[in-house]
Amino acid sequence: MYTVLCTIKFMLKEAAQYLKDQVSFAPETGIILGSGLGGLTKEIDILHIIPYAQIPGFPVSTVEGHSGELVFGYLEGKKVVAMNGRFHYYEGYGMEKVIFPLRVLRLLGLERLIVTNAAGGLNPDFEAGDIMLIEDIISLLPDNPLRGKNPDEFGPRFPDMSEPLDLGWSQKAFELAQSWNMPLRKGVYVGVQGPKLETKSEIRYMRIIGADAVGMSTVPEIIAAHHMGIQVIAFSVITNESIPKVAKEFTHEEVVAVANQAGEKLVKLVKGIV
Repeated sequence: MYTVLCTIKFMLKEAAQYLKDQVSFAPETGIILGSGLGGLTKEIDILHIIPYAQIPGFPVSTVEGHSGELVFGYLEGKKVVAMNGRFHYYEGYGMEKVIFPLRVLRLLGLERLIVTNAAGGLNPDFEAGDIMLIEDIISLLPDNPLRGKNPDEFGPRFPDMSEPLDLGWSQKAFELAQSWNMPLRKGVYVGVQGPKLETKSEIRYMRIIGADAVGMSTVPEIIAAHHMGIQVIAFSVITNESIPKVAKEFTHEEVVAVANQAGEKLVKLVKGIV
């Protein structure tokens, strides 16, 4: 285990040094772009685009709608880095790879993180195209991103997760949406392994345990970022109604299409909170 940790630390430092050599500034805010939400990069005054494949130790995204590159630049005058494409446990990556980019960005000085995703709506009041501000998370994943020997330089062995998302930042985002008369749902996001969509019985179970939306990402990222002391806010684009009343099958292509349509609202919101 010690040897594995030393190897990971070396890879993290190697990746961070590579980016420092390529990039002219240290980003303050990171933005993880979910399926179909890559349009935000058009709003960034881009200085550097670095494909994941060029960064030592980085995995490569294999999912449609995820470009697989880091975009460095300015958004609303702020130094940002956007992850245009993320990594999922269901792709076959271990948790250490899923959160690898976040730990690298922390070594670059990242202080704040905006996480976005495309999610299935579990709350019967939600409709496709809604945006949900994530208030809390539930993990139904078979692994934890903090499992194994703890890298003390990133955070404590047993981090408190009673408030993994920043309450003050979330409240400001909600107030901003209200000032624009932009509907913004609030709810709990449950993370599952995937890559299959949920059965009707699983959907009922998730509602019983308190979830409003379900997806296959985000939870490991929030846990890892909070562990490292990064201020986190997160949003879901509700791409379909995953509830028994909807007698319809869904495809990933449909999910991406709805995310693209709703992306304009989310882009405006992200720009505002940055």
